[in-house]
Order: sequence, then structure tokens, then C-alpha cells
Amino acid sequence: MSEYDKVRTGKLVLKGEKSRPKKRKSKKQEKEQETTVEDKDTLTHGGWWKVKNVAEVTGTVAVEFGNQTYMKALDNGLFTLGAPHAEGESPSPEEILTAFPVSETKVALKSGYGKYLGVDKNGVVIGRSDAVGSIEQWEPIFQDGKLAILNNTGCFMSVTNDDDIVCQSRTAGSSEFVVIRSIIQRSQSPSRDIPKEEQGSITEVEVNYVRKFQKFQDKKLRINKSDRSELEKAKTEGNLHETLLDRRSKMKADRYCK
Repeated sequence: MSEYDKVRTGKLVLKGEKSRPKKRKSKKQEKEQETTVEDKDTLTHGGWWKVKNVAEVTGTVAVEFGNQTYMKALDNGLFTLGAPHAEGESPSPEEILTAFPVSETKVALKSGYGKYLGVDKNGVVIGRSDAVGSIEQWEPIFQDGKLAILNNTGCFMSVTNDDDIVCQSRTAGSSEFVVIRSIIQRSQSPSRDIPKEEQGSITEVEVNYVRKFQKFQDKKLRINKSDRSELEKAKTEGNLHETLLDRRSKMKADRYCK
């Protein structure tokens, strides 16, 4: 490269000419530009948009490794990386999964063969289960604009050099970074999919359910005063309703309790 090429060129400024300050983009312009970029990305992927939080990981989804290559289910219960798609193409039927919320942070994934995704003893991702246990629970971790999917084993979903889908690494790197895409209509607000009784703090949630199911005519609330840390744990593990019912039954405050 010549010395000339190393010189950065710019606008010619005449002597005595005042430089004009750059106009800052309004928030509306920045939002419009961001929306345009998002729309272009969605169109490139056949209408499948990129999810940005756990609440959006529900219904029909696809897991994208790299650029327009998706995790694909095989008829033997294993998974591999599908062939690259052309611009504007949607995922193939074998690359489409169904996501179900398990808790506020975890989801279950079901393949097109009707089986839930889990991990075998060798750390290989498999889809052979008819029910959701601890090994079939996945936690999408969003951080710094990146996403990795953590299993209850403490390892992240990743793709090998042979295009096999495994869950063996306890740290997230380039092989573990994915994009989850959805085709369902976006909710205007994440809270729309959360039952009214479960909106608010864990204390408010318990009060809401006691008020909903109480059997006393005097309308006085019988709230269990024991430690609510068990509720936080139950919420994470996906058995909040059972724990709430157990706490109400101890107070004989639920019309469905025996």
C-alpha cells in the first residue's frame, strides 16, 4: 500500500470556513432505522423473527446456528445441523420445534416427531422423551446481544465440527451461540401471556391466588406466614402452582383442598 493510500480522505474544508456540527438523529429516526434492520433480517429468514427474551420463546420456533442453518431433527431421535438456506427461505419442517414455558426462565422443546428434547449420558442432544423431566428443561441465556441455551446438566447446547448437536460445554463460545427464531405473531407486551394472578411480586402472587380460591364467606384472607423462599424456588423449578396449593391447604383456605 502506498503512503497516499494510508491517508484518510475526507470533506475538503476551506480556510476560514466554520465546520457545521453534525445533526443528531432523533429517537424516532433511530427507532425507524432499527425497525428497518429488524424487518430486513426477518424477511431474509422467511418471516421468522429473532427472539430477544425468554417470554418470546414459546410456540413455533427454530434454533439457528451460524447464518441460516438450523438444528434439524432426525428420525432416530438425534439432531444435526441442516443444510444452509437461501435468502428468504423458511426453516424446513424437520428444523421446526415447539417451545413450552416451564417457568419464568426455562422452557421445554418438542421436535416435529412429537418428542421432548433432552440430553443423554454422553452429552448428546436427543429427542426421545414423551414427558418433561429435569433433563428436558432448557434455559435461554441472553447476554450482551448473544444467546446460548443451557440445559439442567449445566452444559450449553452446541454444534460440533461434524454438525452434531451436543450439550457438553460448561462455558459458552462461538459454537454455543445461537439465534432462536419464531414465526408466531409478536405480543404487544410480554405480560399479556402471563396470567393476571401471576403478575407482581411473589407475595402479591400468593395473595392473588388465595383471593381467587378462598372458601370463607367473610372474605378475610388466610395467608400462610411461613418463609416464602420456597415459592421463589418453586417458581424457578416450574411447580409454583402445586406449592401455592400446598401452602393454602395448610391454612384450610382453598375450596379445592380436601
